[in-house]
Amino acid sequence: MIPQQYAGVGVAVVTPFKKNKEVDFDALENLIQYLLAQGVDYLVALGTTSESPCLTASERNQILEVFKKQVQGRVPLVLGLGGNNTQAVIDAIQQTNLLDVSGLLLVTPYYNKPSQEGLYRHFEAIANICPIDIILYNVPGRTGVNMNAATTLKLAHDFRNIVAVKEASGNLEQMMQIIKDKPAYFEVISGDDALVLPQIAAGLNGVISVAANVLPGVFSKMVHLAMEGKFAEARTIHLDLMDFYQLLFVEGNPAGAKCALAELDIIQNELRLPLIPMSEENAEKMQDEIRRIENRYSLK
Repeated sequence: MIPQQYAGVGVAVVTPFKKNKEVDFDALENLIQYLLAQGVDYLVALGTTSESPCLTASERNQILEVFKKQVQGRVPLVLGLGGNNTQAVIDAIQQTNLLDVSGLLLVTPYYNKPSQEGLYRHFEAIANICPIDIILYNVPGRTGVNMNAATTLKLAHDFRNIVAVKEASGNLEQMMQIIKDKPAYFEVISGDDALVLPQIAAGLNGVISVAANVLPGVFSKMVHLAMEGKFAEARTIHLDLMDFYQLLFVEGNPAGAKCALAELDIIQNELRLPLIPMSEENAEKMQDEIRRIENRYSLK
């Protein structure tokens, strides 16, 4: 059995802000410890859920150092560093202190809609200089381009440091084609909290989750049960969380997660423009849902 470093539950960690919109580093430390204490398998720093496009280079460097200090090698630490300018991504990798970082999560180039050959060459150029693991991230609903199974598989077979793909296309047939023809070491990771249970049944290795920011223990239990083949038990939890999943993304990400974490008194409900907090109507629904889940499960 080849060890799967990115199996189970990875958390795309949000960035807490203060009322004045500065990064709340104390709250970030508390959030990281909250996640680690409840059994998540690894953390993703500065993914798109972190509002990374709205962070300065200095803030990103400080946030990464907070993660390193808090994690201290207890779980793998993945760093989001993707972009739509190949050379800029290469420059960022070469200029970032990657000590204690296990891998990079690299989203497909967004907006400029490269061809499949363009996608291949983008990741080829990065793989040729990257000293650590690469997790590809395919999320066509946000980037405007789908990286198809053939391109993912070619990258997986051609570059040993490309070790996984976070698949958020919602196309289960595409995912299963990757699973069928991938190298043994290559992992296929879900990017959809509400779909992870059936995706694990199809052979995915786990999920990089937004929901686990809020419910790390409950969500991890569901995923781990599914990965152990205990689908009846996992399904009970999964179906019980369906309303929560819907509320989590109804007004975009990470507005739902921040509203829920504020209800749990872990961070403040602050985002940076152009993102804004949930509407009052949906915030009340989220607060009611969190209270319901708190009454059913132990969240802290």
